[in-house]
Order: sequence, then C-alpha cells, then structure tokens
Amino acid sequence: MEKRKLYQRTLDNENEGQMHRDISEEVQFFHNVYSGNIDAVRQNIDERRFRDTEGVGTLSVDPVQNLKYHMVVTASIITRGCIEKGLEAERSFRMSDYYIRKLDHATTEDQVEAIHADMVLDFAGKMRLIHKENRISRPIRKCLDYIYAHIYERVSLNDLAAYTGISPGYLSRLFSSEIGVPLSDYIREKKIELSQVMLLNSDKSILDIACQFSFSSQSHYIQAFKKVVGMTPKKYRTIKGGERYT
Repeated sequence: MEKRKLYQRTLDNENEGQMHRDISEEVQFFHNVYSGNIDAVRQNIDERRFRDTEGVGTLSVDPVQNLKYHMVVTASIITRGCIEKGLEAERSFRMSDYYIRKLDHATTEDQVEAIHADMVLDFAGKMRLIHKENRISRPIRKCLDYIYAHIYERVSLNDLAAYTGISPGYLSRLFSSEIGVPLSDYIREKKIELSQVMLLNSDKSILDIACQFSFSSQSHYIQAFKKVVGMTPKKYRTIKGGERYT
C-alpha cells in the first residue's frame, strides 16, 4: 500500500517551472526490463541515468532519501509490470521487497545506485529466462523446474534424463541447443548465483555454504565461484559487502 501511495504521489507531483523528462525514455527503459533486454538495461546503468535528476520530480530535499524514493517507485512499477508479462507474482513481490529492504542499509547515493542496478538487472534476467522458456521444449522446461526445485542437491545428467524420460546424450545436446550453455555449466552458475545472495545476507561460513549447495568440497566451491564471478567467495563477501553496507 505504501509503495502504491508513493507511486501516486510521484505521478501527481508537478514541480512548478520544471520540465519533466520525456516519458518515452522511461517507457523504453521499463520495456527493456520486461523484455529481458539485459544489454539495454546495462547500457542505461553505465550511462547512470538513474542518477540524472534533470527532468524528474524531487521527492525529498535530502539527495540520498530522494534517490531511495525514486527507487521504490521504480520497484513498484517493475514489480507489477513483470507480473503482467509472466513473472510469478509472489516471486516478483519477494524480489521487490528484498531490494527495498537493502535500502535501509544504504547511506550514500552510490550505494542506492548500486542496489538499483542489481535490482533492474535481476528483474531483466528473470524476464529474459521467461521469454526463453516460452520458446523451449517441454523436456527442457521440466529440466529447469527440476533444477530449481533441487538447487541445494547434487543434480546429475542421469537424474534429469530419468525425470524427463529421454536419453542422457540427447538431453545434453538438446539443453545446450535451447539454453545456449552446457547443462553442467547452467547448474553450477545457478548454484553460484544463489550462493552470492547467501554470502551477502548471512553469517554462514564459506564451508557451510559449499555444503548447503552440495559442492564436493570447499575448494571445489571456491574454484567454481571464481570461474563464474571472477574472484573468491571471501573476496566477494569483503568487497561487495563492504562497499554497500559499511
């Protein structure tokens, strides 16, 4: 309810003498998120359009609070737009709440901007997968559902072949063809993606996280993490946690 009220206040806000930004730019931005156009969303982030205050309403005289309010508005619009375009409602609202709660820890404009960037890329990524799933075969869709449901377990090609009822060799080729990456790489990347959230939002040790996602050892997890993210879990937790919440 508070998000909707804030959104309505923003729509009603008419700062005297101020020319507001062309609405077509905002429409295009939201369209890029809904369509899963990650490259266009990333370009918007690189150009720092979220920080550009020219042509947008002022919701608070405090620049950090003003940016927070604008992010809440953006989150509200994106959440409902993604639901309309096919993202499961509960998942969409949970994502929105997750990023808005992060704002409680933000004390600078740079921190708010970073949270906003993570949010819009996350939503765009989810929408990209939805659009891709709409074009994939039933066996591969079943594979994706199984992987998400068993993300904390060891998921093998044979497990998925048995679940879908097709041969391991054919399933492996079909998955690579339709998703664009080998099955094992996809499973590893999804595990690492979720473990990143756990690293920043829990006090679990790296060993505990490695065990929770069923990596064979802590060293195996660290190696896989570094391959996907480009740094070790410890360094990721130190850098990302420090730059945003301290």
